[in-house]
Amino acid sequence: MTEAAAVLHTSQPTLSRLLARLEAELGARLFERDATGVHPNPLGELTLEAAREIVDRHDRLRRDLASVLDPEAGTVRLAFLDSMSTSLVPRMLHDVRRQAPRLRVELRQEPSHVILEDLTTGAAELALTSPRPDGSYGWLEMQRQRLALIVPAGHRLAGRTSARLADVAGEDFVTVPPGFGFRAQVEELFAAAGAALRVAFEIGDLGTVEGLVGAGLGVALVPEQFAGATGTVGIPLRAPGAERIVGLTWRTDRRLAPPAERFRQWVEAAGPYD
Repeated sequence: MTEAAAVLHTSQPTLSRLLARLEAELGARLFERDATGVHPNPLGELTLEAAREIVDRHDRLRRDLASVLDPEAGTVRLAFLDSMSTSLVPRMLHDVRRQAPRLRVELRQEPSHVILEDLTTGAAELALTSPRPDGSYGWLEMQRQRLALIVPAGHRLAGRTSARLADVAGEDFVTVPPGFGFRAQVEELFAAAGAALRVAFEIGDLGTVEGLVGAGLGVALVPEQFAGATGTVGIPLRAPGAERIVGLTWRTDRRLAPPAERFRQWVEAAGPYD
């Protein structure tokens, strides 16, 4: 007991009290005391084995956390809008990979309202989204995407060099569902133009929106890079605020883990992406 107390930098009476408290907590006698000292009995041996496993697991946890939190080789949890999966996200990850080839990035592809929930719960640390969220969020503008009106080939507006929303007032419209940030922007643009929005189809993927328009099922408003993929015709939109601003965002009411902060710094140095 005296030698054990010295190793633990405590006194022998204090160690004795701690062992007695442990036995009382577990409800079992763990040590036998005789003239030669204190020895673990079979229950004590069982307890020692469990204690070694706990210490070993604690040590592994510390090593795992150090690995995950390594700014050069740790893990970053990044959420992004579906519409950025084939454009902005690959370019950005390519630039980050050149800076930190050992960094691990966990990707989450989801709508804007789910992204904000994930940032709140910590399921994501960083996110690419639009529009800029209100509240305790940092924001780094990454891209401005001009909006275009897309129509099927052969539509009466297909040969126009520009169009207004009033030109398609009352026509079947294809767009994303309510709750998506882009849907709110579409509704705001129609309201500002004094035009009626008649939604025929809703789908949460802008690529599918463009495909439905190409099939002749309506017209749509999309970022211009989505125009023309399946035979649609993109027409520049004449309207104030006819652009989608995409940014990298994060919670400012908590500190970013070292890998996420380094990721943010690399993206800031590489962007914006026009």
